[in-house]
Amino acid sequence: MNPIATITMRNGKKIVIELLPEIASNEVASFIWAAQNGFYNNHSIERIVPGSWIDMSYTAFGHEECKYFLPNRMSEKQNIKVPELGDICLGYYSETEISGTEYFFPLKRCDHLVGKCPVIGRVLEGMDEIQRIAAVKTRPVKYEPDLGVEINLPLEPEIIVSVEVDTKGVDYPEPEKLAEFELPASWVSIKEVAVE
Repeated sequence: MNPIATITMRNGKKIVIELLPEIASNEVASFIWAAQNGFYNNHSIERIVPGSWIDMSYTAFGHEECKYFLPNRMSEKQNIKVPELGDICLGYYSETEISGTEYFFPLKRCDHLVGKCPVIGRVLEGMDEIQRIAAVKTRPVKYEPDLGVEINLPLEPEIIVSVEVDTKGVDYPEPEKLAEFELPASWVSIKEVAVE
């Protein structure tokens, strides 16, 4: 049986996800490692792009331990799944780098992300909560330096209380990480300024 992840929000709502190691083994192992070490807990959602996706983090969850990349082997895979509503994916940074811990929920079919953002699971329960989060009021923000991307923070914090994974008795290894990489500006930025 596949591992099951449960994201509990501050309002008590849960998003239940079936993780898919058969199509994204190293990526799923990375998500499980971060969840089991508590790095996703008590974190505010950091980016919503209305109609496109909800980024649960845009700064590696504020933990130095989460600031790593996985090797991007998407080009080696056959029949890559298109990210779409109902999926959970890891973030993309380059042709060689996939975010180790940053994950997002697509709000539509994203053909332009095929081969870039690996699908690591599918939502079993909680689509109503994802749709609620997608519709909250936001404010545009910018980071210094300017990242050149649309970033919108919820006006009222949307807090991830916990992410727990039932591995169904399977021990998943620590993920294989890239040894060398350059930190993204969003991970090293310390000043966030509201757009007027």
